[in-house]
Parts: sequence; structure tokens; C-alpha cells
Amino acid sequence: MKPVDMERTISGTRYSTAKAEVVAHDCYWDGHNFERHGHNTYLYKTAKGNFFTVRLTQWEGELDTLEPTTREEAMELWDSLPEHEMEWEEAFGVAAVEA
Repeated sequence: MKPVDMERTISGTRYSTAKAEVVAHDCYWDGHNFERHGHNTYLYKTAKGNFFTVRLTQWEGELDTLEPTTREEAMELWDSLPEHEMEWEEAFGVAAVEA
């Protein structure tokens, strides 16, 4: 599923996919479709440096969600998502540590 325009206000903070940048996701074309078992996850970063996730579903009875994410949770999610629209340094403002 391609990213969709979604906007939510949570605890007085407005999150908008139209005003944020996609950092990472698990949407890819496998030759047949973009979905991963009917779900896709997108990690977004706002202009103020806050992170949130959008989870899209194609399953009947499930709803798409938008949830604020801490920086630490965003770092973990970036690691687990296969498609990166931003490199680590751009997304989190720090250089990756050499192994």
C-alpha cells in the first residue's frame, strides 16, 4: 500500500503525513503487489524532529493507525524496516557507530 494522507491530533499534538517525511517503510513491489500480508508500516519524521508510525491494513475489521513514537522506538523500527528513505544520520542526527 502506498502512503496515504492521514492526520491525527494526539494529546494536543497534530501529526500529519502530508507535512512529515517518510524515514523508512516495508512497502516494496514484489512483482505482484506492495503489501506485506495485508499490512504496511511507515516511519515518519516531522519538521520539528518528532517521529510517528502509520500502520495501514487491508483487512476487514482492522483500522489504519497513526501513533507517536519516541526517538528510541524510531531507531529500533528503522533497523527492522527494510526500505530506508533516509539514512541513519539524516533521520536521527547522529552518525552510526562503527562495529
